[in-house]
Amino acid sequence: MSSSRGQFKPKKNLPIETTFKLPADIPVWPPGNGFATGIIDLGGGLLVSQITTFNKVWTTYEGGHNNLGVTFFEPTGLSEGFFMLGYYCQPNNKPLHGWVLVGKDNSSTANRALAIPLDYKLVWNTRSLKIKQDGEGYIWLPIAPEGYKPVGHVVTTSQEKPSLDKIRCVRSDLTDECTTHHSMKLWRIDNKRFNVYDVRPIKRGVEAQGVSVGTFVAQSGGTNSKALPIVCLKNTKGGFPSMPNLSQVKAFIKAYSPYMYLHPMEEYLPSSVEWFFTNGALVLEKSRKGDIKESSIEPRGSNLPQGGSNIDDVVTHWLDLPMDETKRVRVKKGDLTSAQAYVHVKPMLGGTFSDIVMWVFYPFNGGARAKVACTNIPLRTKGEHVGDWEHVTLRVSNFNGELWRVYLSQHSRGQWVDASEVEFQNGNRPVVYSSLHGHALFPKPGLVMQGVRGLGIRNDADKSEKVMDMAKGFEIVGAEYLGSQIREPPWLNYWMNWGPKNGPKGPKQKDSWKGDER
Repeated sequence: MSSSRGQFKPKKNLPIETTFKLPADIPVWPPGNGFATGIIDLGGGLLVSQITTFNKVWTTYEGGHNNLGVTFFEPTGLSEGFFMLGYYCQPNNKPLHGWVLVGKDNSSTANRALAIPLDYKLVWNTRSLKIKQDGEGYIWLPIAPEGYKPVGHVVTTSQEKPSLDKIRCVRSDLTDECTTHHSMKLWRIDNKRFNVYDVRPIKRGVEAQGVSVGTFVAQSGGTNSKALPIVCLKNTKGGFPSMPNLSQVKAFIKAYSPYMYLHPMEEYLPSSVEWFFTNGALVLEKSRKGDIKESSIEPRGSNLPQGGSNIDDVVTHWLDLPMDETKRVRVKKGDLTSAQAYVHVKPMLGGTFSDIVMWVFYPFNGGARAKVACTNIPLRTKGEHVGDWEHVTLRVSNFNGELWRVYLSQHSRGQWVDASEVEFQNGNRPVVYSSLHGHALFPKPGLVMQGVRGLGIRNDADKSEKVMDMAKGFEIVGAEYLGSQIREPPWLNYWMNWGPKNGPKGPKQKDSWKGDER
């Protein structure tokens, strides 16, 4: 029977009662720079460390994901001089796997980076709720002194206010605006208009300074991002010195590169860009008069037009398969033995994480299949196009080099997957599945539908002997923060279509090249 008082004991263990760890130990990284030192200096007298060990504070067993509830945790094991900035919350439907940042005041002036709150405001409590819970839960918002802001909440099982020394607020110039992450809604009480969300900086990208704290926001009513009661941190250090050097980048590409399994019936395989060019791919040029000129392409794309766009109304360029039908059919099928991952490394979340973006090229994207109830219907040429770029993004902590999340491109969108939900092979290397013909990437084999009520486009993924080991023959094509150490291939700066009509743009023309994944 549900109870708002006393202890509720679930009938069976929940996934969160186990803690996720990567299958293998994190490697010892090559030395150099500020990467993987355990502490990042955000400037302005603020040092932060990433905490992954927690004490459970309070649990509810209903609402949220799979109606299994959530658990709130207090970070533990802080090094001397570090203070809590907020608590951690996670749904109960998966193993415990999370982090929060803690802060240390390294100021040399009276204008300290951290400050004790003046008081607490009670945001929410479950005392009157008829829900399955461990006792009662109380969520508190620190009231910051002037010139400071709170970056997280405190959670207790008592109606008494927490100690003021429990948490610290952060000087305002070291903070940045944050927003709710709606795909990461952690908990909601039906009909009560109370929500708990994961939060992240509003501005995210290779130059953005906003730093995620790993905390949550709890509030009644709507979730207007401009009115959030907490903020994120800001990295005021120029150049993000916590980013890995080139030898460290190569080391964790080898440690975390995925295995990509293609469907057993897949006809259109990936290849290297160079294989595509040297086996008859063409660049076509259309003048204002309508004349079309065909040219073969140099192996590295050195004769492709650089930069620009197709909107100058003077000349249009695009890539295409060979005109000879025999060669055309052959190139369409790709060449798995030549396929390689093209890697872009970029700072994310104020340089506290590195995104290792691994791009894969396919000469041809096959036609889609629709599913209506139990019937599969080929859609002929719908979805077919020359040139297909897909990618996997590995999000690695710059505190210690641990893999936390994996992003999988799926047509015009994509999906973030927590490391706890990923299949691994040969240590800490993720397994991803490429869908039949469309090449969208998924974390598990099976059928994923794009549509509702039994009607939509099929995405079929399964394991086969056709597998691409992304650690073999990878090429780092972009890492702007490393400067001249990385030489971009000419084809990367070809800004026009990689196929006629609906052909896609290349990796560098995607919004995610400089920004965050969706």
